[in-house]
Amino acid sequence: MIELFSADTPNGKKISIMLEEIGYDYKVTKIDLDKGEQFKSDFKKISPFSKIPVIIDQKNNKTIFESGAILIYLAELSGKFYDINNRLEINQWLMAQMGYVGPMLGQHHQFHHYNPGKSKFGEERYFKISKKIYDDLDERLLNSRYLSGEDYTIADIGTFPWIARHKWHDIGLTNYVNLTRWYNDISDREAVIKGFSFMNKNETIPKP
Repeated sequence: MIELFSADTPNGKKISIMLEEIGYDYKVTKIDLDKGEQFKSDFKKISPFSKIPVIIDQKNNKTIFESGAILIYLAELSGKFYDINNRLEINQWLMAQMGYVGPMLGQHHQFHHYNPGKSKFGEERYFKISKKIYDDLDERLLNSRYLSGEDYTIADIGTFPWIARHKWHDIGLTNYVNLTRWYNDISDREAVIKGFSFMNKNETIPKP
């Protein structure tokens, strides 16, 4: 059994989607970010930076924090979505999501969605960066079915929930033919549909 400590965020959805994809039994312990539960001492013992998600693999007595590390751990454990012959490529695209795509889109959410009108500089800066991310992903997907090649991997699982907030971005996903094709392809996966709604069973994946 895997215990997933999480919240309904893109980083949280990555792990629930992965767990559904590999077919592992898991239970969710909700961390209420609005109430500051991530800062409680018990949670900080398993998450040094007070961030979600975290998993506890009870069978193997392992605790893992950081969503990218969790994806790699689960991929290695299950032998899925992390082809040993393509790991260099997968790692590059996963790290790009961890270090660039997620953080930059996250800042765009802060300025454009949550706090509009508070910083013209912040709104303009992160809108431009977010649009560049869309441009770059679309260019990559022109000649590649998935981010790290022809096979669906943890790089796609890590990136998808961030693009799923495309309506917050006001960039226009449908302006990007290749990115939209990729998005629709992943949106139709049964495990993705289940994992996406792990906190709210009535939630559906936003259409392009």
